[in-house]
Amino acid sequence: MCLAVPGRILQIDGEDLQRTGKVSFGGIVREVNLSFVPEARIEDYVLVHVGFAIGVIDESEAQRVFEYLRSIEDPAEWPDGAEDPVA
Repeated sequence: MCLAVPGRILQIDGEDLQRTGKVSFGGIVREVNLSFVPEARIEDYVLVHVGFAIGVIDESEAQRVFEYLRSIEDPAEWPDGAEDPVA
């Protein structure tokens, strides 16, 4: 299973294959390779998988993912009959 997590671009450096950026994941900032998303700009949300931004998404979609991730953090909040998504 692959997981891509949304983050907001704070800063962009370099060009083409050397294009990187500082991306915030709920306050945790990491350097991410942006070469796969040349259209991405500062303040855009990108989906990041293993250190590479693989797509640009709109803010509402990013917020939807954040809400889902928050909901699976606490098993007490899982719907009845739901199984552990990590198991």
